Amino acid sequence: MGGNTRVFDRVMIRATDREAAEQFYGIVLRTLGVEQTSTDARDARWGEFVLRHADDRSPPTRGLHIGFTAPTRSRVDEFWRTGKAAGYRDDGAPGPRPQYGRDYYGGFLLDPEANSAEAVHHDLAGERGLIDHLWIRVADVEAAKRFYVAVAPHAGFRLGDDTPERAQFVGAAGSFSVVAGPPSEHVYMSFATDADEDVDAFHEAMASAGRGSVESPAERVGEQGRAYAAVVLDPDGNSIELVHHGAA
Repeated sequence: MGGNTRVFDRVMIRATDREAAEQFYGIVLRTLGVEQTSTDARDARWGEFVLRHADDRSPPTRGLHIGFTAPTRSRVDEFWRTGKAAGYRDDGAPGPRPQYGRDYYGGFLLDPEANSAEAVHHDLAGERGLIDHLWIRVADVEAAKRFYVAVAPHAGFRLGDDTPERAQFVGAAGSFSVVAGPPSEHVYMSFATDADEDVDAFHEAMASAGRGSVESPAERVGEQGRAYAAVVLDPDGNSIELVHHGAA
Protein backbone atom coordinates (compact mmCIF):
# COMPACT_ATOMS: atom_id res chain seq x y z
CA MET A 1 0.00 0.00 0.00
CA GLY A 2 1.04 3.61 -0.44
CA GLY A 3 1.48 3.99 -4.20
CA ASN A 4 3.45 7.23 -4.31
CA THR A 5 7.20 7.67 -3.89
CA ARG A 6 6.53 11.07 -2.29
CA VAL A 7 5.05 10.98 1.18
CA PHE A 8 2.27 13.36 0.07
CA ASP A 9 -0.07 13.09 -2.89
CA ARG A 10 -1.02 16.69 -2.10
CA VAL A 11 -1.13 19.17 0.76
CA MET A 12 -3.91 21.74 0.69
CA ILE A 13 -4.26 24.93 2.67
CA ARG A 14 -7.04 27.53 2.70
CA ALA A 15 -6.68 31.29 3.07
CA THR A 16 -9.08 34.07 3.96
CA ASP A 17 -7.55 36.14 1.15
CA ARG A 18 -6.65 33.68 -1.57
CA GLU A 19 -5.29 36.39 -3.87
CA ALA A 20 -2.82 37.57 -1.21
CA ALA A 21 -1.77 34.01 -0.38
CA GLU A 22 -1.41 33.10 -4.05
CA GLN A 23 0.80 36.14 -4.57
CA PHE A 24 3.00 35.17 -1.60
CA TYR A 25 3.53 31.58 -2.70
CA GLY A 26 4.00 32.58 -6.33
CA ILE A 27 6.79 34.98 -5.37
CA VAL A 28 8.68 32.75 -2.95
CA LEU A 29 8.31 29.41 -4.74
CA ARG A 30 9.60 30.93 -7.97
CA THR A 31 12.92 31.50 -6.20
CA LEU A 32 13.14 27.71 -5.77
CA GLY A 33 12.60 27.18 -9.50
CA VAL A 34 8.94 26.20 -8.99
CA GLU A 35 6.29 27.74 -11.26
CA GLN A 36 2.56 27.60 -10.69
CA THR A 37 1.06 24.61 -12.50
CA SER A 38 -2.55 25.88 -12.60
CA THR A 39 -4.96 28.47 -11.25
CA ASP A 40 -8.74 28.76 -11.64
CA ALA A 41 -11.82 29.63 -9.61
CA ARG A 42 -11.43 26.47 -7.52
CA ASP A 43 -7.76 26.53 -6.56
CA ALA A 44 -4.16 27.45 -7.30
CA ARG A 45 -1.57 24.68 -7.61
CA TRP A 46 2.15 24.25 -7.53
CA GLY A 47 2.47 20.51 -8.12
CA GLU A 48 1.39 18.74 -4.95
CA PHE A 49 0.82 22.02 -3.08
CA VAL A 50 -2.74 23.37 -3.38
CA LEU A 51 -4.26 26.66 -2.20
CA ARG A 52 -7.99 27.36 -1.89
CA HIS A 53 -10.19 30.13 -0.56
CA ALA A 54 -11.51 29.71 2.99
CA ASP A 55 -15.21 30.07 3.79
CA ASP A 56 -17.62 29.27 6.61
CA ARG A 57 -17.70 25.59 5.68
CA SER A 58 -13.93 25.32 5.15
CA PRO A 59 -12.05 27.68 7.52
CA PRO A 60 -8.50 28.95 6.93
CA THR A 61 -5.40 26.89 7.65
CA ARG A 62 -3.35 28.36 10.48
CA GLY A 63 -0.42 27.35 12.64
CA LEU A 64 1.07 25.03 10.00
CA HIS A 65 4.76 24.79 9.14
CA ILE A 66 5.57 23.82 5.53
CA GLY A 67 9.12 23.05 4.46
CA PHE A 68 9.69 23.44 0.71
CA THR A 69 12.67 21.75 -0.93
CA ALA A 70 15.42 24.07 -2.16
CA PRO A 71 17.97 22.70 -4.67
CA THR A 72 20.86 24.69 -3.13
CA ARG A 73 21.67 26.79 -0.08
CA SER A 74 21.80 29.89 -2.26
CA ARG A 75 18.18 29.27 -3.26
CA VAL A 76 17.27 29.22 0.46
CA ASP A 77 18.94 32.62 0.79
CA GLU A 78 17.07 33.92 -2.27
CA PHE A 79 13.71 32.61 -0.99
CA TRP A 80 14.12 34.49 2.28
CA ARG A 81 15.65 37.64 0.79
CA THR A 82 13.00 37.92 -1.93
CA GLY A 83 10.17 37.37 0.51
CA LYS A 84 11.51 39.98 2.90
CA ALA A 85 11.97 42.49 0.05
CA ALA A 86 8.34 41.93 -0.96
CA GLY A 87 7.21 42.90 2.54
CA TYR A 88 6.58 39.49 4.08
CA ARG A 89 7.42 38.75 7.69
CA ASP A 90 10.59 37.00 8.79
CA ASP A 91 10.25 33.75 10.75
CA GLY A 92 13.95 32.87 10.90
CA ALA A 93 16.93 33.99 8.84
CA PRO A 94 18.72 31.51 6.55
CA GLY A 95 21.36 29.41 8.22
CA PRO A 96 22.35 25.95 9.45
CA ARG A 97 19.93 24.21 11.79
CA PRO A 98 22.07 21.35 13.15
CA GLN A 99 19.30 20.31 15.56
CA TYR A 100 17.44 18.99 12.51
CA GLY A 101 20.38 17.43 10.69
CA ARG A 102 24.12 17.77 10.14
CA ASP A 103 23.77 19.59 6.80
CA TYR A 104 20.30 21.10 7.29
CA TYR A 105 20.04 24.70 6.03
CA GLY A 106 16.77 26.62 6.20
CA GLY A 107 15.20 30.07 5.96
CA PHE A 108 11.71 30.93 7.19
CA LEU A 109 8.93 33.40 6.33
CA LEU A 110 5.32 33.85 7.46
CA ASP A 111 2.59 33.68 4.84
CA PRO A 112 -0.37 36.11 5.01
CA GLU A 113 -2.24 33.67 7.29
CA ALA A 114 0.83 33.43 9.59
CA ASN A 115 1.70 29.89 8.57
CA SER A 116 5.45 29.29 8.58
CA ALA A 117 6.90 28.67 5.11
CA GLU A 118 10.47 27.41 4.97
CA ALA A 119 12.94 26.81 2.17
CA VAL A 120 15.22 23.96 3.19
CA HIS A 121 18.26 22.31 1.66
CA HIS A 122 19.98 19.16 2.94
CA ASP A 123 21.70 16.11 1.53
CA LEU A 124 18.42 14.40 0.58
CA ALA A 125 16.98 17.43 -1.25
CA GLY A 126 17.57 15.88 -4.67
CA GLU A 127 15.27 12.97 -3.78
CA ARG A 128 12.39 15.11 -2.54
CA GLY A 129 9.36 16.63 -4.23
CA LEU A 130 8.30 20.22 -3.66
CA ILE A 131 7.21 19.58 -0.07
CA ASP A 132 10.06 18.31 2.07
CA HIS A 133 8.15 18.21 5.36
CA LEU A 134 5.29 19.50 7.48
CA TRP A 135 5.15 20.25 11.19
CA ILE A 136 1.63 20.09 12.60
CA ARG A 137 1.10 21.26 16.17
CA VAL A 138 -1.32 19.13 18.15
CA ALA A 139 -3.08 19.19 21.51
CA ASP A 140 -1.89 15.69 22.48
CA VAL A 141 1.18 14.22 20.78
CA GLU A 142 0.48 10.69 22.03
CA ALA A 143 -3.11 10.71 20.71
CA ALA A 144 -1.99 12.11 17.35
CA LYS A 145 0.82 9.56 17.17
CA ARG A 146 -1.58 6.66 17.79
CA PHE A 147 -3.83 7.92 15.02
CA TYR A 148 -1.05 8.24 12.45
CA VAL A 149 0.52 4.93 13.43
CA ALA A 150 -2.84 3.40 12.48
CA VAL A 151 -2.93 5.36 9.20
CA ALA A 152 0.67 4.43 8.33
CA PRO A 153 0.16 0.94 6.81
CA HIS A 154 -2.58 2.32 4.54
CA ALA A 155 -0.64 5.38 3.40
CA GLY A 156 2.92 4.09 3.00
CA PHE A 157 4.79 5.96 5.73
CA ARG A 158 6.28 4.84 9.06
CA LEU A 159 7.02 6.22 12.51
CA GLY A 160 10.51 7.70 12.70
CA ASP A 161 11.82 9.89 15.54
CA ASP A 162 9.57 9.57 18.57
CA THR A 163 9.80 11.78 21.67
CA PRO A 164 7.18 13.07 24.11
CA GLU A 165 7.22 16.43 22.31
CA ARG A 166 7.32 15.24 18.69
CA ALA A 167 6.51 12.19 16.59
CA GLN A 168 7.87 12.16 13.05
CA PHE A 169 6.42 10.08 10.21
CA VAL A 170 8.67 9.29 7.27
CA GLY A 171 7.87 8.25 3.71
CA ALA A 172 10.11 7.27 0.84
CA ALA A 173 10.68 10.98 0.14
CA GLY A 174 9.55 13.46 2.77
CA SER A 175 8.09 13.54 6.27
CA PHE A 176 5.61 15.15 8.59
CA SER A 177 5.73 15.61 12.34
CA VAL A 178 3.09 16.09 15.02
CA VAL A 179 4.48 18.50 17.59
CA ALA A 180 3.27 19.68 21.00
CA GLY A 181 1.84 23.19 20.95
CA PRO A 182 -1.23 25.29 20.20
CA PRO A 183 -2.92 23.11 17.57
CA SER A 184 -2.59 23.84 13.87
CA GLU A 185 -5.97 24.40 12.26
CA HIS A 186 -7.60 22.89 9.18
CA VAL A 187 -4.64 21.17 7.55
CA TYR A 188 -5.45 18.86 4.61
CA MET A 189 -3.01 16.04 3.81
CA SER A 190 -3.59 13.52 1.02
CA PHE A 191 -1.72 10.24 0.58
CA ALA A 192 -1.79 7.95 -2.46
CA THR A 193 -2.28 4.21 -2.61
CA ASP A 194 -2.44 1.47 -5.23
CA ALA A 195 -6.05 0.25 -5.29
CA ASP A 196 -9.64 1.19 -4.47
CA GLU A 197 -9.72 -1.61 -1.92
CA ASP A 198 -6.97 0.13 0.05
CA VAL A 199 -9.16 3.23 0.31
CA ASP A 200 -12.08 1.15 1.57
CA ALA A 201 -9.89 -0.52 4.19
CA PHE A 202 -8.46 2.83 5.30
CA HIS A 203 -11.91 4.34 5.75
CA GLU A 204 -13.24 1.34 7.63
CA ALA A 205 -10.25 1.34 9.98
CA MET A 206 -9.98 5.08 10.56
CA ALA A 207 -13.51 6.52 10.41
CA SER A 208 -13.94 6.22 14.17
CA ALA A 209 -10.29 6.58 15.22
CA GLY A 210 -10.07 10.39 15.19
CA ARG A 211 -13.02 12.74 14.90
CA GLY A 212 -14.94 10.72 12.34
CA SER A 213 -15.48 10.54 8.60
CA VAL A 214 -15.76 13.55 6.33
CA GLU A 215 -16.12 11.74 3.02
CA SER A 216 -16.93 8.07 2.54
CA PRO A 217 -15.11 6.21 -0.24
CA ALA A 218 -16.30 7.55 -3.58
CA GLU A 219 -15.22 7.92 -7.18
CA ARG A 220 -14.26 11.34 -8.51
CA VAL A 221 -13.33 12.61 -11.94
CA GLY A 222 -11.13 15.71 -12.08
CA GLU A 223 -8.14 17.25 -13.80
CA GLN A 224 -5.99 14.25 -12.87
CA GLY A 225 -8.55 11.83 -14.31
CA ARG A 226 -10.37 9.18 -12.32
CA ALA A 227 -9.73 8.93 -8.58
CA TYR A 228 -11.24 7.01 -5.69
CA ALA A 229 -10.83 8.59 -2.27
CA ALA A 230 -12.02 8.89 1.33
CA VAL A 231 -11.38 11.56 3.98
CA VAL A 232 -11.31 11.26 7.76
CA LEU A 233 -10.45 13.71 10.56
CA ASP A 234 -7.47 13.28 12.87
CA PRO A 235 -7.81 13.94 16.64
CA ASP A 236 -7.21 17.69 16.07
CA GLY A 237 -9.73 17.99 13.25
CA ASN A 238 -7.29 18.00 10.32
CA SER A 239 -8.46 16.29 7.11
CA ILE A 240 -6.63 13.11 6.07
CA GLU A 241 -7.32 11.69 2.63
CA LEU A 242 -6.33 8.40 1.02
CA VAL A 243 -6.66 8.35 -2.77
CA HIS A 244 -6.16 5.91 -5.61
CA HIS A 245 -5.60 7.50 -9.01
CA GLY A 246 -6.47 5.36 -12.00
CA ALA A 247 -8.83 2.62 -13.07
CA ALA A 248 -10.72 0.54 -10.52
